[in-house]
Amino acid sequence: MDGAPVVVHPPAGSGGRRVTVRGQIVGLAHSDRDVIEFLRRAGLPDAEDMLDDDAWVKWRGGRAHRYEAA
Repeated sequence: MDGAPVVVHPPAGSGGRRVTVRGQIVGLAHSDRDVIEFLRRAGLPDAEDMLDDDAWVKWRGGRAHRYEAA
């Protein structure tokens, strides 16, 4: 696999960030708690420890851990 399996996409115009795991959309996150829950449901129980690990999570557009629209 090329790149991180989890991608947190740029903030949407109305706020929130789309989250994909291995190319599949798993939800629209409005906080780190949402991302952690999506990853837990995808079978990644240590998701909280993964959010700042570039090998697991790629934050695209905007700053990591920020969910509001620009």
